Amino acid sequence: MGLILKYGIDISLVRTALLAFSSIGILISLINILPFLKGILPSYSLQFGGLIGNTSFLGIPIASALINSGVLTNDAYNISIGFDLGTTLFAWIFGPFFLQERITQYKFLNLKELIKALLSSPASKGIIGVLFAYLFGLEKDFGTLLTVPTTIVLSLAILVVGSRLGIITNNKNKIIDFNNHIKSSIILKLIIFPLVIFFVGKLLNFSSYQTTATVIQAATPTAISTILMAEAYKTNQSIASTILFTTTLTSIITIPFLTFLLSLPK
Repeated sequence: MGLILKYGIDISLVRTALLAFSSIGILISLINILPFLKGILPSYSLQFGGLIGNTSFLGIPIASALINSGVLTNDAYNISIGFDLGTTLFAWIFGPFFLQERITQYKFLNLKELIKALLSSPASKGIIGVLFAYLFGLEKDFGTLLTVPTTIVLSLAILVVGSRLGIITNNKNKIIDFNNHIKSSIILKLIIFPLVIFFVGKLLNFSSYQTTATVIQAATPTAISTILMAEAYKTNQSIASTILFTTTLTSIITIPFLTFLLSLPK
């Protein structure tokens, strides 16, 4: 909400939000429909780890740094925020269904439950808050006011992540010794998903700057929300934390490399 109030809403934000939301949805559907993909990524924890990126706390700051260095133009802010918005909406709408496996109780998603999840999503609440702020002309005041709660929420989220990652580092073997399913989730997050977004961006006639900004958001390591949801629903906490830990370390190499490749003269 604070970021949207600060940078405003335009067509690029809406377009990339739809791109992120639909791309994640289509890929998760394909994984669960096609048996060989389902065998590679059998659980929703693995699938979310491979598709839900840390766009809020890492992707947007990276975009900001690239804008300041002249690699990206100013519209990368809205593109990055839009991608984060679409990712967050999908994660918090469908995460409670998939991670608790409540989807198996229905032949299709219960409309009432889906609307309830939509309204309770952090992204949805943020959008509603933005609309009210603009309606009453309070967007600047709210943008400043939200700095404090944002810092508090981020600090609490980092505490949860740190405690879970601490468990991994205490057992050094688990850092590098994990199964093929986790490896597949890591490859999906850092390589395959960014490539998918790259080709989709080309199909949608994105400019080189827009493509770079979007791919960087897709290439961010696994989101903190995957651990938060795993902890909340007591589902595959170790898997979620291992994927987050590994993708975060590996992205130190993969994100600069992707940025370099995308900045090469066409």
